[in-house]
Amino acid sequence: MPLQKKQSPEPFSIPQFTSRDYRSFFFAGAICCTISHGAMTPIDVVKTRIQIDPAFKGLGFVSGTRQVIVREGASTLLTGFGPTAVGYLAQGGAKFAGYEVWKKTFAEIAGDQETAVKYRTAIYLGAASAAEFFADILLTPLEATRIRMVSQRGYATGLVSGITRLAREGGVRELYAGFLPIICKQIPYAIGQFTVNELCHEIVYRNISEETKRSLSGTYKFGIALGSGIIAGFAAAVLSHPADTLLSQINKGHGPKGSMIFRLTTLAKETGLRGLFSGLGPRMIMTAGLVSSQFLMYGAIKDALGAPAGLEIHKELS
Repeated sequence: MPLQKKQSPEPFSIPQFTSRDYRSFFFAGAICCTISHGAMTPIDVVKTRIQIDPAFKGLGFVSGTRQVIVREGASTLLTGFGPTAVGYLAQGGAKFAGYEVWKKTFAEIAGDQETAVKYRTAIYLGAASAAEFFADILLTPLEATRIRMVSQRGYATGLVSGITRLAREGGVRELYAGFLPIICKQIPYAIGQFTVNELCHEIVYRNISEETKRSLSGTYKFGIALGSGIIAGFAAAVLSHPADTLLSQINKGHGPKGSMIFRLTTLAKETGLRGLFSGLGPRMIMTAGLVSSQFLMYGAIKDALGAPAGLEIHKELS
């Protein structure tokens, strides 16, 4: 009986994005993150108060919002809007474009379709982590300014005065004091955002036929994107919330002196498991809205710019 020739793995057809495509990815990511994070500023103000202000301990989102308005006025809900908008303009562009770069890079390293599909979750995790790490270099100084303005009443009147004061009083070291906790927060966030969104889409599309997939209406596609984004947002919130709580405390000056790892470890022990997840409810609401709206806007802006779809390595229905 003749030996069967072993079939070689199918080469992976990877799109060759142009510099214009990457500029479109960056622009779409920047705009969708700026709009979404800017719109969520009031929720983030309440969430931060619940995390770090003893007067708000035990309050929910509605009661916390009422407390802020009564004590400080409705305008307080927009505290930190400037750093938020500018910070996520840079971070969002770098993150979304970076995810496309790293996903393509890791898929090319896999070498063929079968290997890429087999390790697709690892590719998503690696691409999200790498993209977020470099994006956070841009975000950290502005996030430090935002948290200081939200947590310390009267700290500054706006973005320029806030970041100038922070740099003057603490220098570059103070601006990047939160870099370690911010990547501890943002990398799990990005993993939840991108990986869970990819897997949700895969689950949906593996359960419909190719004919149905080709004839999907715009409303159906919108529903898939919205539902996947909401689930990914919940995952991102849960995975990143403990580090988000510690980041808020670090930027307010809480914790002992010493290395950042020592400060984070000590604060985590003092805060306890329950304290680390304080304010999770409002943040889940905020993050579900953020992530789902970002993916919807990102897709719409890319379409308007004529940019191609990102690389897909979903496992097909067998």
